[in-house]
Amino acid sequence: MSDTPWKTDSFFSSPWNYLPEVTESFELPQEITIHDVTLRDGEQQAGVEFTADDKLRIAEALSEGGIHRIEAGLPAVSPADTEAVKRIAAAGLDAEIYAFSRCMVSDVQLAIDCGVTGVIMEVPASHHLIEKAYRWPVERAIEASIESTKFAHENGLKVTFFPIDATRASMTQLLDDLETVATNGYVDNIGLVDTFGVCSPHAISYYTRRVKERLDVPLETHFHMDFGMGVANTLLAAGEGASVLQTTVSGLGERAGNAPTEETVLALLTMYGKDIGVKTEKFTEIARLVAELSGVTQPGNRPVTGERLFNVESGIITTWVKNAGTELTEPFPYRPELVGQPQPESVLGKGSGIDSVAIWLGKLGIHDAETKDIETILFEVKGVSLAKKGLLDEDEFRAIVSQVLPGRVS
Repeated sequence: MSDTPWKTDSFFSSPWNYLPEVTESFELPQEITIHDVTLRDGEQQAGVEFTADDKLRIAEALSEGGIHRIEAGLPAVSPADTEAVKRIAAAGLDAEIYAFSRCMVSDVQLAIDCGVTGVIMEVPASHHLIEKAYRWPVERAIEASIESTKFAHENGLKVTFFPIDATRASMTQLLDDLETVATNGYVDNIGLVDTFGVCSPHAISYYTRRVKERLDVPLETHFHMDFGMGVANTLLAAGEGASVLQTTVSGLGERAGNAPTEETVLALLTMYGKDIGVKTEKFTEIARLVAELSGVTQPGNRPVTGERLFNVESGIITTWVKNAGTELTEPFPYRPELVGQPQPESVLGKGSGIDSVAIWLGKLGIHDAETKDIETILFEVKGVSLAKKGLLDEDEFRAIVSQVLPGRVS
């Protein structure tokens, strides 16, 4: 590791992240795997419908971006989902392909028929959910888990056991049930699942430690964003040793979505010094593709991939960017090209300043305007921006300049 791992040519995070007092308790795995669930949990976001062609396009983009594992879908949902999983599994991608399955032998058989290498096997973990939502006796869930995980293993699939709603279960009951399935059925990995995003970061650390102490198997994270904790929880679980992180592009997913891939991977790189081999420069391209195919519009200031993330309206920040020149990690935490974004752009609005107007005048070939004229133009810019409650376009700026500097604009 370099002498300044918090500051590189591409990013500038906090040196506090790397203090021994901060890192001494970390147990980050040597290798961390990103398991993408966009095609399954991402599609569960209300109103999102991917065709088989859509799913293949997204899977190809994810694989090209260095994503390690792709959850291609739940074949039991529909013939179209079965087709999508089969096509993705047969596409020869670099990423490892998994299917999702309920703890049912028939679901597992569908996954086997699709040609995947692994399966994420779900079952309700909290006894109240089993009894009140599923209307099953608890014994039925345990028996189904044992039978189906064993069947998956016997037929050559890697098995991740995925206990739904684990974080609202009794810890004792959860650990006992996990051990029963692992002992009498089969698990390669166990998912740490916060289905409703209700676990605090501190509790996630405790959860991870307790499962790790009880069962000596690799752990996977699957955390939702209902309270905005998904990324923090994922990172804390990784710090406790979880080696597979389940995420989605742009946080797409059920209700408030899943831990976003982009934020999770970039935080690992910049705040933990952990390069896991994912091509961050592909993030924006992949996010745009998923937005197009899902029909989900993302906020312009979305972390990492927002389309206005590197637009600068504030006069103060515009001056910072101007003065920093090529040292873009002074006014930004990372360079735009690190995540596939275009270079910073000064935009005009109510918050703009003298340097903002000077930059826009330069675009019109005017480099010798007097300060008083720039101030007059700025005053008019602020008025137009406030009146329209938005940014100015080039035509609106030209009109103002034509009034203040007649004859200077062609």
